[in-house]
Amino acid sequence: MQEIIDALISFRNQRDWEQFHNPKDLAVALNVEAGELLEQFLWKRPEDASKEKVREELADVFAYAFLLAEKYDFDVKEIVLEKIKSNDRKYPVDKARGTARKYTDL
Repeated sequence: MQEIIDALISFRNQRDWEQFHNPKDLAVALNVEAGELLEQFLWKRPEDASKEKVREELADVFAYAFLLAEKYDFDVKEIVLEKIKSNDRKYPVDKARGTARKYTDL
């Protein structure tokens, strides 16, 4: 992951774009790209979405998420693993297996 973050930062810095990459604008950009990812599925069956376009938009989502994490000096691996542990407590296997209910409804 660090290789990806370093490449993103290098790309950004070569273009002097860090000035535009404040946390708010990175979060907005992340949301915009997530919307573009969703658009690939609009009015289609999931299997009819273009895998290439989904791949491209997903890369944009990841890029902005990594840049936002870097802005706050978050360790991506650490925060994702912490979230998995938190979700494990909220969604114990014996209650959550096979259901999409929210943890408050288990």
